[in-house]
Amino acid sequence: MVMLGADQSAISELAKMTAASQIERTVLEEEFNWLLKEEVHAVLKQLQDILKEAARRFSMPSPSLEGQLKPENFILGSSTMDQVKGVLTLQGEALTQADINIKVAKSSQVMHFAFRDDKQWKLQQIQDARNHVNQALQLLSSRDESYYFKTGAEVNKLMDAVMLQLTRARNRLTTPASMTLPELASSGLMKMFTPPMPGDVMVNFYINLSKLCLTVYQLHVLQPNTTKNFKAGGSSVLHNPGAMFEYNNTKFEVSHVHKVECVVPWLNDTLVFFTISLQLCQQLKDKISVFSSFWNYRPF
Repeated sequence: MVMLGADQSAISELAKMTAASQIERTVLEEEFNWLLKEEVHAVLKQLQDILKEAARRFSMPSPSLEGQLKPENFILGSSTMDQVKGVLTLQGEALTQADINIKVAKSSQVMHFAFRDDKQWKLQQIQDARNHVNQALQLLSSRDESYYFKTGAEVNKLMDAVMLQLTRARNRLTTPASMTLPELASSGLMKMFTPPMPGDVMVNFYINLSKLCLTVYQLHVLQPNTTKNFKAGGSSVLHNPGAMFEYNNTKFEVSHVHKVECVVPWLNDTLVFFTISLQLCQQLKDKISVFSSFWNYRPF
């Protein structure tokens, strides 16, 4: 009889635990449904607002658009380094004007170059980042407020896709493209200037984080009978003095390298927008995982 009473007591406790577990499960299901129906869309709306602001910063200059971004002038160079100075005009993803002074190392002569009036240079990094932001916005807008997410996995799939685009956008601004010196010599950028760049000077523009960078290479021709061992350099963001390359059957060596840069405030803002957006996506995924871990837990 004692054993029977103990068994009944254990069964009673088990029933209570099962009932409590069922109540807890019901409450969690209600919270999870609220998350899928309400909070997910609130986060999606927040993400859209942030990324629309980022996309606005990337807008291309167009005469047909009202309220377009105004051109911004950025001064390159400093009082302590006067070999290269310049003023760059940036409008969205386009460099619409560049005015550059280069002091030749040997003679101290100052050469002046500017973009031709009919030319502007698209910064591919900004263009690519803008495209990734627009793809992220398209993903978010494909699930409007009337859409009902049925599972946490569905939310995670969307967040992963958005995070992939945001990570690619950020990487384009933080990782400038590597180029070989022959690629730079044959770049359309060399044909942008008036007067034309001489054969012993090359320039390159790129974005590094929130900075707009200008690199100037001064070259000298290696004579065919030179005793110096010729070894062509590889691909790099920034080539060092002594780097060699061949272009149009002529061998060159880099004699001087000058790099100047300036901070573009809206690029810094954009990188902050990317960081905040990635954090929002991850926080939503973390909330989903909390519920998922409960569903996978079986106490009995």
